[in-house]
Amino acid sequence: MKYFARLVQHHFFEAGLAAALLLSLVYLPGLHGPFLFDDFANLPSLGAEGRVDNAASFARYITSGNADPTGRPLAVLSFLIDANDWPADPFDFKRTNLLLHMLNGMLLAILLRRLGTALAPTTIQTQKNWRIDFAALLGAALWLLHPLFVSTTMYVVQREAMIPAMTTLAGLLLWTFARKQFIAGNTSNATLLVIGFGAATALGVMAKANGALLPTFMLVMEYVIFRCDTETRRTRGHHLAIVIAGWIPTFCVVAYLVMAGINAHVHGTGPRPWSIGERLLTEPRVLWTYLRLLWLPRPYSPGVFNDQVVISTSLFHPASTSVAIAALAALAAIALGCRNRFPAVAAAIVFFLVGHLIESTTIPLELYYEHRNYVPALLMFWPLGQWLAGDWQRKDAASASDATRRTQWLKPMIAGILVLLLASLTFSNATLWGNEKEQGMVWARINPGSMRAQANAAQAEVQQGNPEAAIRRLRPLLLAQPDQVQIAFNLLGAECALGTANTSTLADAAHALQVTRDPGTLLSSWFTRAIDSATRGECANLNMMALKTLVSSGLRNPYLPSGRQQDLVHMQGMIALQQGNVAAALTYFNQALLLQIRPAVALEQAATLGAYGHPREGLEHLAVFESVKTRVEKPGFGMPAVHAWVLGRQHYWENESAQLSATLVADLAKKNQQVLH
Repeated sequence: MKYFARLVQHHFFEAGLAAALLLSLVYLPGLHGPFLFDDFANLPSLGAEGRVDNAASFARYITSGNADPTGRPLAVLSFLIDANDWPADPFDFKRTNLLLHMLNGMLLAILLRRLGTALAPTTIQTQKNWRIDFAALLGAALWLLHPLFVSTTMYVVQREAMIPAMTTLAGLLLWTFARKQFIAGNTSNATLLVIGFGAATALGVMAKANGALLPTFMLVMEYVIFRCDTETRRTRGHHLAIVIAGWIPTFCVVAYLVMAGINAHVHGTGPRPWSIGERLLTEPRVLWTYLRLLWLPRPYSPGVFNDQVVISTSLFHPASTSVAIAALAALAAIALGCRNRFPAVAAAIVFFLVGHLIESTTIPLELYYEHRNYVPALLMFWPLGQWLAGDWQRKDAASASDATRRTQWLKPMIAGILVLLLASLTFSNATLWGNEKEQGMVWARINPGSMRAQANAAQAEVQQGNPEAAIRRLRPLLLAQPDQVQIAFNLLGAECALGTANTSTLADAAHALQVTRDPGTLLSSWFTRAIDSATRGECANLNMMALKTLVSSGLRNPYLPSGRQQDLVHMQGMIALQQGNVAAALTYFNQALLLQIRPAVALEQAATLGAYGHPREGLEHLAVFESVKTRVEKPGFGMPAVHAWVLGRQHYWENESAQLSATLVADLAKKNQQVLH
């Protein structure tokens, strides 16, 4: 045993590198997977306004984010590591995600080592103790190799969750150094470190809003872990730093969450099918699902799908609602009760609950996402590591009893088995993430109640040449949930793969379009493909008349916001254009523009008219925009306003409009010349 102790004690960083190497091996299959879902909603901004290769294009790109008021510019910036144009290779993005995950694991091991030292008796703090290092390494390794985080690491866009983890870990490490300086009386050095802590918080917020929880995590460390540190003698500067760097930001976050809850209660939750009260009732059940997945890991998790969560409409519907709330309160009480005897357990519980403050309370986000556990679970396995490390006050095995010496290898063996078990489970999950053909089928089996998962599986079945299976999968689902427009659209796609769309399915799709909640960009993408298919006559019954009927049904939907209505009216124009009715197409494009006046829409529609051989109508559409451009909707608070300012300073839209106008004028002159000849 003494050789094991020396190995851990003298090769802490080498052991961390070994864990990183093991991680790279188990994640290797996932690096070859494709982009998925939200990747396509975020990453195309790399080329949306041209290749990012100069200062002007960089300024446009870095301000292009629209998630959170900040736009998450640090996360947006990080994507330039891998590409500066679109489309791009997903391998490069996934590799960077994996390297970031490794870095976070190493930072976590260092942090746990420092926290373990703070918990140890004074006699142990003054000397290296292999058990502290072992607990830190094991706690970090179990987190690093957990299969639940494959859906964070291999989902490119979730770098937005990984960067706040990095800033959180770096910030907490800075705080541990700062408090040591306060205790030693080096106020100037401590102040610089506290400023660094504030910078880490700001950087975290610029990657994702939950980076704002770093000050609250610091309070957890200060009042749960460091209260056990016998060296702690808080000075006036130390107290002031805790108030300024911890309590004030935490109060601001809590105040914002309260305001968000009130606003959602008064004004509703937009396209969400639940109220804010129902969300608050549902989230305790979701948190227990997270804890079950963390402590009872399995090779495949629900992955990216989250629409299968049953909403809690009251304390007793479903019955597990009240049980989950009571159990969560009991968990918090356990943390409070054991903070003196088992501070690491208390810290892990409180850290987990605090980590879900922003994404699992009053802000009307989706109910469930696995990546939300990436930061809250940072301390989750440290208490287990401490238990397997044994008594920290024991210097070596010689001081143990005979019975203990006979079993002294048992706990390290358990630790090794746990590491290998998680590594094998993660390898299985990473292999799935690297296999585009199998993903849909597996996720559909795991998530039978998720309409998104079933639609995704049906798409995979059609692509694999088995549309009959897709039809068998989707038809009963549409009968059970007739408002699911994604099911209706995919059922039409499966039927068209066999050559004919059923008239009953077209009627079902029309009904779904009339009653569905905001389906996002699904309408635009599906109708674009359907119009191309109808133009080529690939699917009987799904012709231009059928598409016009579907669009009309969607326009009667009272739940669709102006942006989705604009998409549908634009599709009316595209249908008219395909039918050769240029005057009607121009009328529809003008109507679409007036629904939400945006220069990007005007230029796209004018360019479309020009591409179809109608430059005169393209110029007329630009003239309409010129007459109403003073009514362009002002962007909301935050990064959208900054982006608009950047575009204005660069005269971007004016230059794009002038260039398009010149092209259309040249095309019109060429067309007139051809007529004369």
